[in-house]
Amino acid sequence: MAGGRVEIARVKGRGYSRNREPEVRINQRIRAREVRLVDVGGEQLGVLPIREALMISEERGVDIVEVAPSANPPVCRLMDYGKYKYELKKQAAAKKQKSQVVKEIKFRPNIGDHDLDVKINRIREFLEEDNKTKIRIFFRGREIVHPELGRALATKILERVADLGGVDIPPKMEGKNLTMVILPKKNTQGGKHNAEDQSKN
Repeated sequence: MAGGRVEIARVKGRGYSRNREPEVRINQRIRAREVRLVDVGGEQLGVLPIREALMISEERGVDIVEVAPSANPPVCRLMDYGKYKYELKKQAAAKKQKSQVVKEIKFRPNIGDHDLDVKINRIREFLEEDNKTKIRIFFRGREIVHPELGRALATKILERVADLGGVDIPPKMEGKNLTMVILPKKNTQGGKHNAEDQSKN
């Protein structure tokens, strides 16, 4: 049963860090003699001996999870604990992504090699700190008639940070500016080919 595998994994992970989330008792690790059992769909199944609750969970191929250990008797719910943990992790990652700070770096299309190196190093610092980075390439005067210079620069920037980030918002013209947003790589499948494809759009 899936619960058995999750249970073993948590046993191996015990004691690794004091900052780990509070332990949740599941299946055979529930200590109470009887529990108030709630079905997968939220239906109350009543107060049952833990052995009977475990039999029900095994018959249905799910885990029994102690969700209110301080209640009398403790409240337990039938669920796929592995899937539940995965969904919680996804929600936490989405929340973190929404709270990310967006940094901005400005470039000229004819920027010199030294200045380019300095700014790219700054972008890499932002990405390593898990921040989105907005790139703004601004054109002056007649430079605007050569937007391809800005796109070439955008491609060069993306290639040089491809190990840390990928395209979130592809390069696009906004008035006299070409802008794009780079997302930290752990939140995207960014890479050199991704960068090249997006910058051509």
